[in-house]
Amino acid sequence: MVNIAFTGGGTGGHIYPGLAVAAELKNLLAGREFRLFWIGSSAGMDRSLVEEAGIEFFGVPSGKLRRYFSLRTIIDFFKILAGYLASRKILKKQKADILFSKGGFVSVPPCAAAASLRLPVFTHESDFSPGLATKINAHFAEYTKGKIFTAYSDTVKFFPKKLQGCTMVTGNPVRSIFKTADAEKGIRFLNAEKDARIILVLGGSQGAKEINDLVRAASPSLTDIYTVVHQTGPALDWDVKANDKYKPFPYIKDELPHVMAAAEIIMGRSGAGIWEWAVLGKPMLLIPLRGTGTRGDQVENARYFQEAGAAQVLGENPTPQEMMLAVSSFANDAKKREIMAAASFKIGNKDSAGIIAAALAQNVCLGGGSK
Repeated sequence: MVNIAFTGGGTGGHIYPGLAVAAELKNLLAGREFRLFWIGSSAGMDRSLVEEAGIEFFGVPSGKLRRYFSLRTIIDFFKILAGYLASRKILKKQKADILFSKGGFVSVPPCAAAASLRLPVFTHESDFSPGLATKINAHFAEYTKGKIFTAYSDTVKFFPKKLQGCTMVTGNPVRSIFKTADAEKGIRFLNAEKDARIILVLGGSQGAKEINDLVRAASPSLTDIYTVVHQTGPALDWDVKANDKYKPFPYIKDELPHVMAAAEIIMGRSGAGIWEWAVLGKPMLLIPLRGTGTRGDQVENARYFQEAGAAQVLGENPTPQEMMLAVSSFANDAKKREIMAAASFKIGNKDSAGIIAAALAQNVCLGGGSK
């Protein structure tokens, strides 16, 4: 029996790519006795998303990793220690053979625990430059003769030379449903006209105030051109009324791939989710998260997609007028959309989940599964 542990969480960007790898791994190991389980935060969205995918979930305490001093750092240190001890106990009891980490601060204690047990650690970074959690987990991967997977080829240069030898560029794992998404299903879900021109506006699962404020201000002009499908976030007092040309949703879940397929362009942030847009070959209008509370990773991601010809990026603190100018440039130029769609698809046309799953399967089949 092969026992494969997954970890990561805090946001959908750290969970959904891991679930994509898990699904591919199930296919590769069909006919062999194996078991997957996930170690994640005992608070938040992690458990519900993982269990909905049919994977056993173990919650552990988690504390935030900070690059600056805060009194909460003291409290979080003890949470991290508790998470390490709990993870080590789970890995031993569940007889894990290998650990795959999708990142986020919750992943560090399980990776440290796996390294202490000499279990191979494999970790993936979705952003252009590695976050603090990945920088830490990368050392555990090198120590245990595991692998560091990166979405972007340039990410490798951010690691010390001794770690670069165990890196592999894979792209970002995306669930297979995005590769088979059906635009007609999206149109039916939206109850939109068959020939509707759709702009999909996304601010992440929790919404984004900056993007919502831009849409609120520009709504009349936007709906003159497009049917606007807007994921507003669940906790917002939204005061723009829905109609045939404006369709707000707190959150779009199972139908999202099909709605994306139906969209002419997609506007939103530039986290890991933009790889889902790229799989569908969508032109992008990006408004990266900037300022305090971010390390600039979304700006870097957006720049990469823009330089590749797949996206247009709005500058810092864009006005509704600037946003509308950009939207109009998409709407009035079919050739521009065609060129950007091709560039987008070129980025997304990778079997990232399959590549990572194959590396994990090779490890457990050749070196693991003896317990």
